[in-house]
Amino acid sequence: MYKLHYSPGNANLTPHMMLKAIGVDYELILVDRASNAHKSPEYLKLNPAGRIPVLVDGDFTLPETAAICLYLADKHPEAELAPALNTEKRAVLYRWLMYFTNTIQTEVLMFYYPDRYTADGSEEAAANVKAAAAERLGEMLTIVDEAMGTSGPYMLGEKLSLLDFYLFMLCRWCRLIENKPRSFSNLDAFIRQMEVNPAVIGAFETEGIAQPWT
Repeated sequence: MYKLHYSPGNANLTPHMMLKAIGVDYELILVDRASNAHKSPEYLKLNPAGRIPVLVDGDFTLPETAAICLYLADKHPEAELAPALNTEKRAVLYRWLMYFTNTIQTEVLMFYYPDRYTADGSEEAAANVKAAAAERLGEMLTIVDEAMGTSGPYMLGEKLSLLDFYLFMLCRWCRLIENKPRSFSNLDAFIRQMEVNPAVIGAFETEGIAQPWT
């Protein structure tokens, strides 16, 4: 049985939604961030970076959300959450997954934790970092919205994939910026359809995340 180390609303949301969609048995193990459990010696053995989530599959331990997503998709091809290997569609999935995790998610961190990205830790510097991150996130969401307008209704076209679960998580995280996802027509339509997806509902309710989600 899979074990997913999680904290409500953290990056574990995407693999959690995937596990629901795949329909396999799994166990959630809470990592209490309030007590810095993600920095405990026990947790650091699972992930030396001290980040959430971590997936445990028997004797195999895997951190990093994007890696977990690809692992689950490849372990369960019957769920069809990723295109076949060595296809153009698969390459497109890689393209957007890297953009989500390396570009958008990085800006999200700058928006929520701006003090980490300042030299002196001053409130003024942190406010500037946060404002700049919000502006860049708006630009990034514009790119995704336009791409979805071309492919739609999902990132890879007519078929739901792991990208859509990842994007929905990002849409939740970006709900507090000025140009939030719901202000874009294609992303708003995407959010509406994802909100009624049973896997999304199941994961959010299991983690105790109250509405509104985005």
